[in-house]
Parts: sequence; structure tokens; C-alpha cells
Amino acid sequence: MEIETCDIESVDADKVARVKESMDADAVGKVAAIFKALGEVNRTRIVKALSLEESLCVCDIATIIDATIATTSHHLRSLHRQGIIKSRKKGKMVYYSLDDDHIRQIVSMAFLHQEELTDHDE
Repeated sequence: MEIETCDIESVDADKVARVKESMDADAVGKVAAIFKALGEVNRTRIVKALSLEESLCVCDIATIIDATIATTSHHLRSLHRQGIIKSRKKGKMVYYSLDDDHIRQIVSMAFLHQEELTDHDE
């Protein structure tokens, strides 16, 4: 697939100024960090699993993604640092869940988009 480009260079200064003015560099960096955290297959699998179940413990998640508890814990720490998931302790167990519904929506929309791409290719 070839990327289309303009045959001439022409900049709409008003549009460019409006868009640049509305871009908060700090916010853009933080959003990029969320996508970077989701850019690893096992972390995406964890977030998908947590979008299907309200909460899961480390052992459940490790079994779902076919990884060791140590590897799973590493991924969970990364997702927690990015504000994607949260944890709660209940007795001797720690349960993880998505931080809020926005993350669930992002993941849902991404999977929906992928399904549409797959359907389009067929």
C-alpha cells in the first residue's frame, strides 16, 4: 500500500496554529506512555483479561497469559505505574482490576477496530 502525499507543499497556517495551541506536550507524553505500556503483547493480554473480568489475582492472570508469576508481576507493576490497573488486597490475596472504565473503552475500541480491519481484508 502506497502512502499518498501532496504534490505541492501548502500549509494552512490557521489550522496548524489551532492544533499546535491545543496540544499539551505533557498530556501527549502521558498518553504515549499508556500506549507504550499496552505495546507489549502480554500486557495487552492482561488488560484484555481485566476488561472481561472485574478483578483477577496474579495466579489467575499468570495462568491466562501462560507466564510465570514473576513475569506476570513485572507486567502488573508496569501497568500499575502507568495508571492502567489498580490493586486491592483481600486477606492474603491481591486482586488487580482496570483503573477505570476509560481503559476498558480504549481496549474495547482497539479490539473492535482490529475486528473491522480483519473483516475488511476478507
